[in-house]
Formats: sequence, structure tokens, C-alpha cells
Amino acid sequence: MLCQFSFQNFKSYREETTFDLQATSIPEFKDSLITKDKCSDLLPVSVIYGPNGGGKTNLIRALSCLITSVVKPIHDLGSTRNRVIMQQKVVAEPFLFDSISKDEPTEFEIFFRTEKYEYRYYLAILKDEISAETLDRKAIGGKKPAHIFYRDGEELTLGTILSKENVNTKVNEKMPFLSFLAINYNIPVITEVQEWFEACIIRNYANPIAELQIMVSDDEKIKNQIIMLLNEMGIDVEDYRFDDNEEQLYTIRTIEGKKYELPFDHESDGTRKLIAALPVILVALREGRLVIIDELDAKLHPKLLRYVISMFKNRKINKHGAQLLFTSHDIATMKNTVFRRDEIWFAALDEKHSSQIYSLYEIRREDNERVNSTAAFDKQYLEGRYGADPYLQNMLSGGDWI
Repeated sequence: MLCQFSFQNFKSYREETTFDLQATSIPEFKDSLITKDKCSDLLPVSVIYGPNGGGKTNLIRALSCLITSVVKPIHDLGSTRNRVIMQQKVVAEPFLFDSISKDEPTEFEIFFRTEKYEYRYYLAILKDEISAETLDRKAIGGKKPAHIFYRDGEELTLGTILSKENVNTKVNEKMPFLSFLAINYNIPVITEVQEWFEACIIRNYANPIAELQIMVSDDEKIKNQIIMLLNEMGIDVEDYRFDDNEEQLYTIRTIEGKKYELPFDHESDGTRKLIAALPVILVALREGRLVIIDELDAKLHPKLLRYVISMFKNRKINKHGAQLLFTSHDIATMKNTVFRRDEIWFAALDEKHSSQIYSLYEIRREDNERVNSTAAFDKQYLEGRYGADPYLQNMLSGGDWI
């Protein structure tokens, strides 16, 4: 489970930026939180709003860059241990709107939790080469982290666990040492970290290609779950089949006692989106994975989006601590009946054209009080009270534009 992610000097982000999935002490939706003894509670869902160009997608890309930097070398050499569900590798590109950032490293730091341990992984990339890398862990409830390894340029320092393994410290400057260890050795601590990264799911449903990448399962249980959910969302599909010869998916309906098959590309945009997304979401819920989706709401009715969100916030469905992180333009779901205040984030550019993020929980009113949990989040956002200028506010303040 993801606890916290920080990064700097990546695309539109110049300064250190922290995205936190640790729940604050606010009372709303407490029964939806991911809880564990001796640990901070974690959020099952987080959404990022903001205008085009504000940095929503770049935050997703930053996290995707770190994950794919670790996973792609392992995958390319056939050493994965998990089923990997992600799109192409994201390259570490520095902030370009000043004269010095292009010569400084892009830095990532991530804190995540497994069953028994909390891990911290740090990676710095400069011009496609690894300039620094660190992996630490501590037992849940413990105070002092154990040093697994530390890398500074070509120099590698091994902690106690790795020093017993007689590992090779000569690694390609473009490959993370974590990936190198996962490929070449069977070390339990490295395997656990490797499997966490491989379990992360990355999708971009603003890209039409993602809708065509469908996970089709012949498992009757999974198939029935998908059909049941489609029906609960108002899509009357009773079955589906994949034609190997045509490489085409067909949905099946019975109308007035007669069965009809419809090619997948003849379905509506929203139905195609759901059929493409549901298998991924079910895998995440069943296996307790992190799902990272850019523009989950694209072509999806707000009612259907709420249904997807509700599955992650329902402990009876989300039994294994799955988490959903996504960007959205859909103001219709920006409601206090859908989200906690610390689950809503905003991305916007500052005066130096650098992106910043902040949560609704962090915002203070004029009287220095936090935004009330009963506030009309969507209405206040459109009024410009949250700082990430919405489209409607920009248009209304533009004068005679018609």
C-alpha cells in the first residue's frame, strides 16, 4: 500500500512535491480507511483536479516514471514475479523553465507498506543515468529503519542484509540497483519490494489505445463478476466472447428471446471504457493493488464513476487494501458524499510556471479555519475558492468572448 510519494524536478514540477495517502484525523468516511495496528490509516482513494496544463497528469507520470524505471528492466529480461499491468515506460524529464534544472537530477522518494514492513525507496536520475539510490525498511511499529543499500554515483554501500549475500556491486549506470538485484538474485527483501512495484497498475484512459487493451478472462467466476457489475451499472450485457481468429471481442445480449452479438468497437464510448477498465479494477480489488489512472472519468458517466469509487471505499469489497489514484475533470463527483477532504487534491501552476499540489484539507478559509466537511465542494471550486482555477471561472471572467 502506498503511504507517501515525493518528487522534484520532473516536467512541470520544479520544487519538492509531496502526495500523501496517509489519512488525517478528520471524521468523515472513517469506515472506508485502510487500517492496521501500529500504523497510520491509509486512504483507499485519491483524486487530483485542476485545469489543463496545471500538472495533474504530470503527477501521475512522476509516479509512473519511478515505477516503470524499476519494473521495465526486470520485465524486459523476463524476471517478473507478478502479472505486470502498465503502459509504456515514462522518461525522467527535468523542469525546463529555468537555466539550471536541466542539469540537476530528477528525484523520487516513495514510502510504501507490505504486510510486515514499511519501505522507503529513493531514486535520482540525471540524463538517463542513476545518480543516487537508497532502499531502507523498518518493521511495522518499529522505530529505527534498517539500511538495505545506498548508491551514490558508482559507489555502492550494502547494508547488513545484502552484505551477507555476496552480491555483485558492478551495475550499469542506467539500471536501478534494485532492478539489478531482482533480476540476478533471489533475496527475500528484494523480492518483496520487486513484487510491490510490479503489482502497481498504470492506465491512461484519455488515450484511445487503452480502451482497446482489454484483459479477457475465461475464468467463469471473474467473467460473472464483470457481467454482474456491468448490469449493476445499467449496461445489459449477459455474456461476452473473444474470437481468436478475428481478434475481436463480442458482447452478447438477448432481446425478445433472441441472442445478438455486438462487436466491441460498436459499443458506446462509456461501455467500451467500462469493459476495458473493470477487469483491471477487479484484479486490483482481489489482489490489493495500487491502481493509477489518468482521466478515469473520460467518457464515463458520473454515476458510473461514483460506483467505481465506492467499490474501493467499501471494506466488504476492498478486503485487501487496494488503492485508487486518478485524475479527473468531473466536478459532478466533487462531493462531500463521495470524498473525504484529504482525498481531494488540486494541481495548479504558480507564477513561475511550476506546478504545485495541495489537498482540500490543507486549504484555509479567510478566518483561518479549514473548509467545512459539509461544504459544497464543487460549487466552491467553481467559484475559485480553492485556487486551482476552474474552466468555468476562467470563461466567466473573460468578458465578451461570445
